[in-house]
Amino acid sequence: MPLTPTERDRLLLFTTAELARARRARGLKLNVPEATALIADAVCEAARDGLRLAEALERGRGVLGHDDVLPGVADIVTEVMVEAVFEDGSRLAAVSDPFGEHPRSDAAPGAVLPAGDGVVAPEPVVALTVRNTSAVPVSVTSHFHFFEANPRLDFDRAAAYGMRLAVAAGSSTRFDPGADVEVGLVPVGGERIAIGFAGLVDGPLDAPGAREEALRRAAACGYLGARTPEGTP
Repeated sequence: MPLTPTERDRLLLFTTAELARARRARGLKLNVPEATALIADAVCEAARDGLRLAEALERGRGVLGHDDVLPGVADIVTEVMVEAVFEDGSRLAAVSDPFGEHPRSDAAPGAVLPAGDGVVAPEPVVALTVRNTSAVPVSVTSHFHFFEANPRLDFDRAAAYGMRLAVAAGSSTRFDPGADVEVGLVPVGGERIAIGFAGLVDGPLDAPGAREEALRRAAACGYLGARTPEGTP
């Protein structure tokens, strides 16, 4: 059965979560990959059940407690982030404090504690006007490759290649039907590899010919605002 990269990632996540569930049922405490997968899988399934983002985050936060994981896991896994498919589109779900508030008595002398959870949005380097031509709202999350966003969003796809929304991590921007929304974009960071999303790239963003090929694919699939390198829709 052919699977997209996103579907393969989801299958791997589910398999790891199933392993975590089996080990937990045997009374074992979970390690970092097991705990992370179990929480992320709970969020994805909540989205599949039709829950809203806030409800899915609460479900993920209620899966495990500090007593369910090995020592040190709660200090390492302070946030679990997963791309989940909700009824209004794919959204980045960020589960903060995934094991609940850490008991203060467990804090070792001299431990460095977080000062706060304020997150500052990056300064945009590109500004685009986006129109939602569909009949339903569309939401795009902070780290989604904006070039590959919903095909019914009409904007300059070429200018958005290799970019993401200039918003705080874990947040999203909503595009109401028929509305024009001004957005700021920043370059995708890190190793600049786009895997999954809409499948228009699935590899290094800056590889030779990657941008031109992605534009051809987008135009062929009917993505609004996409034009081939020759300039034809």
